[in-house]
Amino acid sequence: MDQLWIHALFWGAVSGGALVLGAAIGFLVRVPKFVVAAVMAFGSGVLISALAFELMEEAFLEAGPSAAAVGFLLGAALYTGANALLASRGASQRKRSGGHQPSEEEQSGSGAAIAVGALLDGIPESIAIGLSILHGGAVSVATVVAIFLSNLPEGLSSSDGMRRSGRSAGYVFGVWSTIAVVCGASSLVGYLAFDGVPPAVVAATTALAAGAMLTMIVDTMIPEAVEGTGSQAGIYAALGFLFSFALSHTTG
Repeated sequence: MDQLWIHALFWGAVSGGALVLGAAIGFLVRVPKFVVAAVMAFGSGVLISALAFELMEEAFLEAGPSAAAVGFLLGAALYTGANALLASRGASQRKRSGGHQPSEEEQSGSGAAIAVGALLDGIPESIAIGLSILHGGAVSVATVVAIFLSNLPEGLSSSDGMRRSGRSAGYVFGVWSTIAVVCGASSLVGYLAFDGVPPAVVAATTALAAGAMLTMIVDTMIPEAVEGTGSQAGIYAALGFLFSFALSHTTG
């Protein structure tokens, strides 16, 4: 077996580690809400650019427009369905800082739903990293950087909300540490499970991950960004998009 699987595991863990770093900052430091939201807006722009110019472009070139479109819409639909189920159990505000998240007393089982929801958000991104290695024989720097930069504010905002809703430090760091490990494993699975599979299938799966990621951004990241920065959310997202676009076209 080649050694690229080690790269998939490592870079998946690195991107997932940003969640733990962000969670630590959000739980231990009182970061102004505006700063949290501005970084969230920037991360949203970064991720949108990466899924457009890295994931969907690769899927289009490898699988063609029909397979890319079907995969993309399927990913969006699957994420929407799973997210709706979790939202009904108290996880709809899992990426929000402040007092949005319900406590366990307010909604029993919401802690578990929030944890599962955070896991749901991280898996498509991590699988995309493993698939990017299959596409090019090396990790996509732009994809990893984009996911890392989006995960940081996600962990920051969500852990701040967890703290305010009365979650313990053990719960917060247990959740995010577990998710970081699962992210590394998901990236590895994305590589191993599709190794030897026809490129068109890999590309369609990449599009599926991209569809889930875009839906996640709109459902869970942008609301926090807009609420915290108001009319300035767009400019921060545009800066993130431009940063990721430039990185994508300078790293190859």
